[in-house]
Amino acid sequence: MMTRTLLALGLSALALAACGKADTAADGGNATAAATAPGTAAPTAAAPAGGDWTQAVTKTADGGFRMGNPDAPVKLVEYGALSCSHCAVFEKEGLPELKAQFIAPGKVSYEFRNYMLNVLDVPAALLTRCRGAEPYFQLSEQMFANQMMLFDAVKGMTEAEQAQLQAMPPETQFLAWGKKLGLIDFFRVRGVPEAQATACLTDKAAVEELGKMSARATSEYELQGTPTFLIANKPVPNVADWAALKPVLTKAVGA
Repeated sequence: MMTRTLLALGLSALALAACGKADTAADGGNATAAATAPGTAAPTAAAPAGGDWTQAVTKTADGGFRMGNPDAPVKLVEYGALSCSHCAVFEKEGLPELKAQFIAPGKVSYEFRNYMLNVLDVPAALLTRCRGAEPYFQLSEQMFANQMMLFDAVKGMTEAEQAQLQAMPPETQFLAWGKKLGLIDFFRVRGVPEAQATACLTDKAAVEELGKMSARATSEYELQGTPTFLIANKPVPNVADWAALKPVLTKAVGA
């Protein structure tokens, strides 16, 4: 598990300002259930064409992106960081089986909530979220698979260059980081035009949303590192990889 670090950037102030529990349903963002009138049953979501629930992706009230049946009996949430190597390993080794065995048949829904470990996570998260729900998981997968580009780009920077970027206000800092890290070109060839990427990297509301998610993870769930998994809105202790998570899910769905 990658340990949590302090954010030496403008996001830290946004996160503190946004501190407090989100106004969401206790099931991790099922707005349909929250809006249902007392005494009435919540409507059951219809399965996508072909019955494959991995094709159903929506943004949740908690700011994450959920893949799968919103009425799944088991709701899994991952707090992860795009700069977290352990999260990248889970994406590669665990997500394919999680999707095939648990999400596709509608037994488990999976929500990914971005957590900001450091400055690299902010522009990366802003750009994976830039085009909304439909391509979100594909863009995140690509970012995890090419995670080393972030580290290599930082290695090629001087301390003075990094300090100069971190001294910039958030409205311009993350655009500058996006350019310096090569993320503008990376996402452009993956369907995010440069003009759209620029708009997303300078979107103050989007930065505040990331700050709020990170602040909630720290204050409400006492998150100590990434990845951190929740089931039924409660952290799963001592689980940071697929080998440990799979038996917990298997037991939870009764398989």
